Amino acid sequence: MEMPTKDKAIASNRDAWNDSARHHKDSAEWQVLLSAVTRSDFSCLDDTLTGLLTQVGVDGKEVVQLGCNNGRESLSLYALGARHVVGVDQSAAFVDQARELASRSPRDPEFVEADIHHLPLQLQGRFDLALITIGVLNWMPDIGEFFRHVAQTLKPGGALVVYETHPFLEMFDPEAAEPFGLASSYFRAEPFVQNQPIVYEGKVEQAAAASYWFVHTLGAIFTGALSAGLQISHFKEYPHSNREELYDRYQKQAAQLPLCFTLVAVK
Repeated sequence: MEMPTKDKAIASNRDAWNDSARHHKDSAEWQVLLSAVTRSDFSCLDDTLTGLLTQVGVDGKEVVQLGCNNGRESLSLYALGARHVVGVDQSAAFVDQARELASRSPRDPEFVEADIHHLPLQLQGRFDLALITIGVLNWMPDIGEFFRHVAQTLKPGGALVVYETHPFLEMFDPEAAEPFGLASSYFRAEPFVQNQPIVYEGKVEQAAAASYWFVHTLGAIFTGALSAGLQISHFKEYPHSNREELYDRYQKQAAQLPLCFTLVAVK
C-alpha cells in the first residue's frame, strides 16, 4: 500500500468526517441529544473522565476541546464549572452540528472550524485546560507534531487531559473469526485505511473518502508529549472500553487487557 503524505491523509480524513456527519445526525441519539442539551446540568461524560476532570479542576477555567466532534462533550464541561469552552474540529459539518446543539443549550460555547496543524492565533497561549477524548490521537499522522500544536494552546501551567483508547487494542480485530487472536503488530507503521463512511455502530455500505487511522504506541505518545514541553503528572490504564460496542467483548476477561487510559500533562 502506498503511504499517503501527511497533508493528503489529513485532507482525506477531513472529507471522510464531513461525509460522516449526516449519518450521525440520522440517528435516534441525535434526537435525544437535542433535548438533553437544554438542561443546564447536561453532561455526557462518563464517571472516569468526570472524576479526573474534577480532580484536575475545571471550575472557573477557560477550556479548549481539540477534536470536539458535535460539541456534546464541550457543552458537558459547563456542568463541571468551566467559565468558557471553545471546541475545535476540522470538520465543518460537525462544527455545524455543535453550533446547533449550542443553540438549544443555555450555555454559550464557541466552536471553531480548524485543523489542529493550522490553529488560528486567537487559540494560542490562551487556555487553562485542553481536553482530548477518544478517537483523536489516531487520526494524527505525526503524534509529536500534534502534541506541539496542542501545547501551543495552553498558558504556562495549563494542563492537557487525554482520555483515549489503549493502543494495545489496535492489535485485535473484534470482527475477525478469532477476535482474541493477534491481528496486527503493536508497532504497526502504516495506517489502517477505510473506504466506507465513519460510523460508530455497524457499517454503511457506501463509498466515501479514504480515512487513515494511525497507530501510536504508548512510548510514542509519552515521548511526543514530553518533547512538546509537557510534563506528565498522571497516567492510568483501565479495564473498561470507551470505544464502539464491538469492543465490549474485551471487557471482564480472566486475562484482562488494558482497554483505555487517562493522561494529564502540564505545560
